[in-house]
Parts: sequence; structure tokens; C-alpha cells
Amino acid sequence: MNQPTATSQKPIYLDPSCSFEERVNDLVGRMTVEEKVSQMGSVAPAIERLGIPQYNWWNEGLHGLARAGLATVFPQAIGLASTWNTDLMYRLATVISDEGRAKHHEAARQGMRDLYTGLTLWCPNVNIFRDPRWGRGQETYGEDPYLTSRLAVPYIKGLQGDDPRYLKTVATPKHFAVHSGPEDKRHYFNVEVSRRDLAMTYLPAFKASIVEAKAQSIMGAYNRLNGEACCASPALLQTILRDTWGFDGFVVSDCGAVDDIYSHHRLVKTPVEAAALAVVNGCDLECGCTYDIPGDYWELSMAVEQGLLTEADLDRSIRRLFMARFRLGMFDPDEQVPYAQIPFAVVDSTAHRELALEAARQSLILLKNQDQRLPLDRATLKSMAVIGPNAAETLVLSGNYMGTPAEPVSVLDGIRALVCPETHVNYARGCDLIGDDQAGFAGAIQAARQSDIAVVVLGLSQLLEGEQGAAEGLAPGVRSQGDRQYIELPTIQEQLLQAVQATGTPVILVLINGSALAVTWADEHVPAILEAWYPGQAGGTAIAEAIFGLTNPGGRLPVTFYRATSDLPPIEDYDMRQRTYRYFTGRPLYAFGFGLSYTTFAYRALQITPAQIKPGEAVAVQVEVENTGERSGDEVVQLYVKDVQASLPIPQLQLQGFTRLRLAPGEKQTIHFTLTAEQLSMVDETGTWRLEPGEFRVWVGGQQPNLRSDRQPANVLAGQFTVQA
Repeated sequence: MNQPTATSQKPIYLDPSCSFEERVNDLVGRMTVEEKVSQMGSVAPAIERLGIPQYNWWNEGLHGLARAGLATVFPQAIGLASTWNTDLMYRLATVISDEGRAKHHEAARQGMRDLYTGLTLWCPNVNIFRDPRWGRGQETYGEDPYLTSRLAVPYIKGLQGDDPRYLKTVATPKHFAVHSGPEDKRHYFNVEVSRRDLAMTYLPAFKASIVEAKAQSIMGAYNRLNGEACCASPALLQTILRDTWGFDGFVVSDCGAVDDIYSHHRLVKTPVEAAALAVVNGCDLECGCTYDIPGDYWELSMAVEQGLLTEADLDRSIRRLFMARFRLGMFDPDEQVPYAQIPFAVVDSTAHRELALEAARQSLILLKNQDQRLPLDRATLKSMAVIGPNAAETLVLSGNYMGTPAEPVSVLDGIRALVCPETHVNYARGCDLIGDDQAGFAGAIQAARQSDIAVVVLGLSQLLEGEQGAAEGLAPGVRSQGDRQYIELPTIQEQLLQAVQATGTPVILVLINGSALAVTWADEHVPAILEAWYPGQAGGTAIAEAIFGLTNPGGRLPVTFYRATSDLPPIEDYDMRQRTYRYFTGRPLYAFGFGLSYTTFAYRALQITPAQIKPGEAVAVQVEVENTGERSGDEVVQLYVKDVQASLPIPQLQLQGFTRLRLAPGEKQTIHFTLTAEQLSMVDETGTWRLEPGEFRVWVGGQQPNLRSDRQPANVLAGQFTVQA
């Protein structure tokens, strides 16, 4: 066999003319065991004799480059999901990776290779938001595996770029797998889940991220799955991830998850055994300190000495890790790497700020608009009150895992900037997010009585929902409580809302939050409700524009809004029964996919062809959509499917297609969907996908169909087709 040779006396691994595989093999062959072990922690020290610079693998890009100073901050992930816009997701991720590249190279020029300066981004979070009490659900794309998959794929592609040779950044979908609370038990919790729920709910978004988007990294979860620690699970990391999906990238542990294997899961007795178990089963990189103690590296070295690992096990992981670094261009001249030319000036650029505003606009969801209370006419508005604990806040806009925006705009400031000069704005905080102090009620009531309209801005913050014990997004010295115990609006805020409503001044409720709220009283008494999520740096501007009709809200819910906490099963129960729109048989407050508009849309001419298909064939669906109102607006066309003759337990309804489009008054557009055999299949008790013959129902429209009535909403059309035996 001919061996590769270096040119100009360079080692092969430093020769750009050689393949990445040749270069990685050459480099790994030159490293000692201790050097290999040193590179398997998230803080990889320099190896000066080989010219390997220090590298910190940990960086974040959930909804903007995070935790490294100035960056463009987009809406939190749950808000991005509310856009139902795949093209927007790609453009956002392209901006994030632009800023990541620019900041990485600027840091490197200054000799900085610290935390949050790298090109390996630990995002997106594609876990399923199965329970609204989970504090980290705000980081996800919602409760539906199809929606999550379709949004994750363009996001990952935007992060990793489209160069045929080099990666722009490395995307890391997380947390693999079946991870969604409870936060306070995550380090020792064992998730028990059926093969059917695993395949139909918890894994599809990960599969799409790996198989379609070609994510080059994946992060393991803290918990166990059916008894196996996720960061050392042969079922997850080998059988599913590599053998079935063909993953060829690297696996990184969540921070401290390898430590959990022995200290909390108690699957082994020592750190050495935990480290060996994780590496043998495919966890290549650790965020934590079980693989090594900085400056000592004894755990994995001892594992090799004790026969728990072989050097070949280390080589396998090291090859995967350095393949990523080579593909990122870290060992090639900058002039040869196209992404190294992105200037630092792109960070917080005008174009990026405009995209943050566009994303915030598209994320807003109009939940109620009785008697067309919205939009407000600025020309006739003499006074208005802006009230609530989230009204003047800017920190709350960004959620968690965020960067530092240059000029975040609160709701109060957004309204003040857009009202007519002669309109008087009365502000009152009213109360804190939680507690029982009503001292501020009097000021809020006075502000409402002095105003033509009252905008009440309520909701949550990282204090009430977030990662367990995290301080991010909060004032100094404050920590997040993690999960919520109740999904209702905090009592003090409900009391404030009722007190303002009692003044007789018309009320508009704006919700700033990261998860579903049971605002049942508000739905019954408040004429207009706008869901804003954590809308990012431009949130206040986008909210004010929507209130005054400068834009038309077009977002749709990526989660179900339940009526009460009592609607929910225990949070520890991962069985999908009575969870999400796919299995919940009760009556939601606002359904998954719901959202109103200032205009109206009509659906006509639904066609489903052919009417009968053979197994393996596809079905074509098309429908005409027209804006029948007087304003331009965005519509989200949604396609749902049900196998009405299924012999196995299946979801009562499944989203299998969507598209967001903008139509001017009177404008029409024909929308096309394709349903594949895979989309029509179900999973049996062994975890095997099957397509059964029989009748399938299809609904296409601007919202979910009504399964409990033969009478469908006016903007939903129904049809059917048959799969032959």
C-alpha cells in the first residue's frame, strides 16, 4: 500500500494537500496516551511539541451566539418555533455562525482560546417539550416531533455551512435522548419509556438532525434511559446513533454527566470505571472532570493501565475529535478557509439587528382579539397605561443561553417610541413576578384609570423557569427554581390583572414567558391577548408594532396551552398518554398550531391524489389559500393526518406538513405537500415501523381540525385516501 507523504518536509497532519483522514491518522499516531487523554476533556490544553493550540470545546448558539459579550440576540428557541418558518431558521443560524466565526478568529488573533470562543456550538435543543412545567422547555422547538425536526434541519445546516470541504461551525443537537425534566432529579433520574414512544416521539428530531442535517456532534443527556446512562448507553450511542443512523461525528457529554454515572446513577463504583464505561460505549468528549484532572489526566490513563480501556479505544475518540477540528480549518492557513474571512464587523451589524426584529415580529402569536380590539389606532389614542412586572424589563427579553445585546428594547420603550407625540404613556410596575406585595396595585389602578387603554405585561422569567440553579438571565445573586410546580399565572400577577380589569379601562394582555400559561381567567375576561415569549433584543419594538397594527401577528403555537395544572400527568411520567396535542383528549385553552390574525384566509380546492396508493407510494396534497381580508398577513398552512383504521395505539392526530406564506389582500396561492410512506407509518410494540393498509384522513388549514365534531372550522378542509393491502 502506498503511504501518504508530506510535502516540503511538513508532517502529514500539517500538509493541506493531504486528506483530512490521512492528516488525522498521522497526528494521532504521533501522540502519547497522556496527550490523547488530555484532549478528551472540553478544555483541551495545547500540545506544544506537535503545534496543537489549546481549544475549549464549549460554546453556545441557541438563539444567538451566547455568553461571550456583544452578540445579536434573537427570540428564545420556543419563540423561533412559533414562527413556523424554515427559511428564517436557516437565515438566523447563518447569522449566528457568521458571528461565531468572526468572534473566534478575533479571539485567536489576540491569543485567546477560552470558554465561549470556539467553533463547536452546543445547540440546538431538540428535546420534546412534553410537559409545560419543564424549566428548559423554552430552549426547545415545542412539543411536536415533526415541527421540531423541520426547524432543526435548516438551523443545523445554517450553523455548519455549505462549503464542500470545511465546516463553518459544528452543531450539537442535545440532549440525547428522552430528556425533559424533572430538573431537580436529572442527575439520577431513570426515564422509562416504551419503544413506541421512543421511536414516534422522542427520537425523530435527533434522527433528522443526524441523517438529514448531518450534524457533526451530539450531546448526551444526564439521565438514564431504561436503565442505561445516556452518556454511556450502547443502545443510544452505538446501535441507534452509529449503526442505524450512520453518525460519524463525535459525542460529548452534558456537563458532569459522566460523573453522574458513578456518583448518582451508581452504575459503577469509581470515576475510573465511569470514564471507561463512557468511552467504550462511544462518549468521545467530556464536559466535566471525570476523564481527567487538569494537569494529571489520571482517570483515563488508569483505565488503560487497568485494562478497562485500550489505547485503540482512545484512538477512536481522538480521531473523531480531531476530524472535527481539521474540518473546521484549525490546522490550515486562514486564507485557505473561506469562513475565516468573515470580518468582526458582522457582529451586531445593521443587517443582523434587522433580522432580530424580523424574527421577533414573526414569533408573536395573537391568542385572542375580541371585537377586533387590536390593532390600536395611534392617531386617536390620547393616553395609555403600560403596566406589569415585565413591562420595563430588558433582561427578561433574552431568556437563557444568550449573548449581550447592544440596545435591547423593553415593551415600555417600544410603545413610547411608536406612540404619537401627544399621547401620554402612564407606566406602573404594579407588582413583582411572585410574592404577595400589593403595594404597587394603587399606582397601576391609577395609571389605568387615567388612560384610554391598558397594556398589561405579565408572565415569567428565568427565576420561575429555567435550568436548575442557573443564574443566567437573572439579577446578581438570584438562581432559577428550574421547573414550575403550576402552569397558572402567578397569583400576584393574576390579582393585578383583575384589579386593572376592574377599572373598566380596556385591557390588552401581553405575555412574556418561555412555556405555556393557563391564563383561563384572562381568556374569559380580557379582550386581547398577545403571546410574545422571550422575544430577544428587538422584542419591545416588535410587540409595539403589532399592538399598533404596523405589523400583523402571524405566529402559531408550538405547544398546547392547557386550562389547568390538573390537566397534566405527573412530570416524572414519560408515557405520552394525555400529553401534547397528539394524545391529549381534554379541551385545551389554546390548541397547538393556533394563532389569530388581523386579516382572514379562505381555503379552497383541496386535492389529494391519488385516492388509492400502494405501500411505498407517496400522496400529493394541494390547496388554494386566499387572503380575504383587508390587511396583508402571514398564514401558516398546516397539514394533519390520522390513520383511522390503525390496529395499534397511535397519535389521534399528527402534523405532517406546514408552510408559512405572506399574502396581500385578495392574493391567492396554491400550496403543495407530499406525504411519504414513512410519514404514514406507525410503530409496533417492538419498535418496528409499519405501514398498515386502510383509510387515512387528511386535514389542511390554518389550525388543527376539530376531532370531536363533524363540523370543522371554516379555515380547515378535510379529505381522505386509502392505502391498499
